[in-house]
Amino acid sequence: MSLWNEIQKVPSVTRFLCGASLAVTVPVLLESVSPYLYFFARPLVTDKFEIWRVVTTFFIGPFGIGYIFHFAMLYRHSEEVETSYYRERSADYAWQLLQVCISILLLNLPLQSTMHHRPLLIALVYLTSRLASPDAQTSFFGLITIPVFYLPYVYIGMDLLMEGRAGAAKAISGAIIGHLWWWGVWESRILERYGSAPAWLKKLLGQSSAPSAHGGWKRGGVEGVPPRQVREEGRPGEHRWGSGNRLGQ
Repeated sequence: MSLWNEIQKVPSVTRFLCGASLAVTVPVLLESVSPYLYFFARPLVTDKFEIWRVVTTFFIGPFGIGYIFHFAMLYRHSEEVETSYYRERSADYAWQLLQVCISILLLNLPLQSTMHHRPLLIALVYLTSRLASPDAQTSFFGLITIPVFYLPYVYIGMDLLMEGRAGAAKAISGAIIGHLWWWGVWESRILERYGSAPAWLKKLLGQSSAPSAHGGWKRGGVEGVPPRQVREEGRPGEHRWGSGNRLGQ
């Protein structure tokens, strides 16, 4: 029961993302399900109506030890976004994530990508890097410290070195969508109205229709909430996002 209680403490959207990732990837890692069942292929979706591939392509993670790092970073960044910047607005977060996933899928069609967990993670990393305190820092293995602002570009560089241009192209697609997410919803607010969840989703996730009060600094005219670790420690310049281990394909 204690484990279940801890799981219940995880924000609802983050809990869904991590749970779906485990449900799709773990059977593949145990070799009980073929990974090809979950890959995205446009002809299989449009001609054979294997619609589930549109969803599972975002949850089939990297294989081997890389999945551990991917899962940890997915949880860290999603939980940070949901508890800090979408506090009491999980429905809006879920709705915007859905639009992000659709945009990533469309942008990657020319690349014929089969797995899209990496662009989704990069989009989350990009959003958190832009909404974080301007002087926030991140460290890799406790050895190298860089501004959080540059974290997405570090990941893109890692993908370029380890997977070549194809890997970097997928990562860049996530960064592009992440930039549109940040700029459209948080900075210019041009897309803010499209990011508001429909009533049925707000009811499902228990989000009030009334705007909630948020405490924190203002970014681009939008009041943001400082990351949880920053709030607890009171040191906005020392926020850490974890290691820079390779997160997979």
